[in-house]
Amino acid sequence: MTKSHTKKLIRVTFSYVVLIIFCIISIYPVSQVLTVSLRPADRLLSTSLEIIPDNATIANYINLFVKTDFLLWMWNSLLITSSVTLTGVILAATAGYGFSRYKFVGKKAAMQSMLVTQMFPATMLLLPMYIMLVNLGLINSYLGIMIMYSATALPFCVWQMKGFYDTIPSSLEEAGRIDGCSQFQTFYLIVLPLAAPALVITALFSFMSSWTEYVVAAQILQDTAMWTLPIGLKSFESNMSTEWGLYGAASMLVTVPVVVLFLVLSKYLVSGLTLGSVKG
Repeated sequence: MTKSHTKKLIRVTFSYVVLIIFCIISIYPVSQVLTVSLRPADRLLSTSLEIIPDNATIANYINLFVKTDFLLWMWNSLLITSSVTLTGVILAATAGYGFSRYKFVGKKAAMQSMLVTQMFPATMLLLPMYIMLVNLGLINSYLGIMIMYSATALPFCVWQMKGFYDTIPSSLEEAGRIDGCSQFQTFYLIVLPLAAPALVITALFSFMSSWTEYVVAAQILQDTAMWTLPIGLKSFESNMSTEWGLYGAASMLVTVPVVVLFLVLSKYLVSGLTLGSVKG
């Protein structure tokens, strides 16, 4: 084996070792949550490192569905998140196209304004948006929380889509217009199919920004019948004790839709994450 091959083998081995270490670091907390969810009620404070504990039971999962409103929280989260995701994709796809293809007064200022909003945490916008929703009578409503989530996710999504549209040659649209397509047809039939990877990233960002959000939901949704999953999980905590078994079981189930979505859309992620990064 030559010296160059030896160095290459060392580099590859080192890379794999580093990746394995980080995978273990990432997986370990999840394995501990799974362990807690399977432990009997009298062994929740066990220090055992076993992933599947002795006398493992699914009682916590059964109690989660039977004794709590978990299914209602799941439905509320799916309804709100699906609406925010659909709204984010539609508005970002159209607004990004407008910023990419057209010149109009205030275009640069509008893009910079959206970028500035991403420099501040969403909690800073909570008070003014809360006052706005109070004046509109949308507190404690699905529409109110959807507006809040969409408003905080859209600036990044528009920037993402605008950057991707910039990479699509305008000549393709010109060819479509020559073939008799209208402006909308060139956008719908030519541009959107090419923008599928960016649309997937936009959908995932919109989904994740609303699926796991707690602070805004806790302020807007005051009726227990409208609680989302993060608020519902928080209710397992109390001043005197925490129902760790139910907490662990619910945490594992909450991750299922996210994992499924990533697996279904994984083929778009590698290309989508690197697109739209050109100078706009």
